[in-house]
Amino acid sequence: MEYDFDDELLSQLKENIEKVRSDIRSCAIAAGRDPEEITLIGVSKVFPVQYAEAAVMAGLRDLGENRVQELMPKIERFSSLDLDVNWHLIGTLQKNKVKYVVGKTKLIHSVNTVELAEEISKRSAGNNVTTRILLQANVSGEESKHGFAPHELKPALDNIMDMPGIEVCGLMTMAPIETYEGEAREVFARTRSIYEDLSAYVRSDSWKVLSMGMSHDYKSAILEGATHVRIGTAIFGDRSKYVPV
Repeated sequence: MEYDFDDELLSQLKENIEKVRSDIRSCAIAAGRDPEEITLIGVSKVFPVQYAEAAVMAGLRDLGENRVQELMPKIERFSSLDLDVNWHLIGTLQKNKVKYVVGKTKLIHSVNTVELAEEISKRSAGNNVTTRILLQANVSGEESKHGFAPHELKPALDNIMDMPGIEVCGLMTMAPIETYEGEAREVFARTRSIYEDLSAYVRSDSWKVLSMGMSHDYKSAILEGATHVRIGTAIFGDRSKYVPV
């Protein structure tokens, strides 16, 4: 099966990816960090599958989706092309959709309840696989965002850490759209502090992932210790023409 994108799209994505990677390198160096320890995830949500194909041909090895119903057809398409990539589920996951993604993802970033972790555990153990997950932390305190409040994370870990079939690898957070300059960085700094505190609490070699930062704030996230950044618009462009009215 042939790839389904043109040279113009490939060239544009190559340029965008290199720009983001250059920014990642600069921010990492400014923070005294190794740029190689930061994973760039290209988020192709709502874009046609050929955008994801072109991104891989342009050098990306990690792709993220927000919705299971978009993730699964892209996984199937990539399988038919024999393209090997790391798939990340970064959006809200409903319990009734867990059965579709177990065994298909590199990392689920958005585990926001103990009950969801239980379902992932049950499905993973039943399929003899281990699913790597992050706990979603609502550090900004916004009611519109899902996730555990900071004081809920240790009790949640007490319930989740020993569940079969899952490996808890760290935290994910989303910063608010800034109402003042530096607000996002403050949220990222608080999240890093919580992450480090929990690292001493869980004492696990798996606790290595701090997923935070998107197109509008990933530079601040890297300065504050993000290991994974989730970049959509800065790589794939304006998605408004693909969003259903």
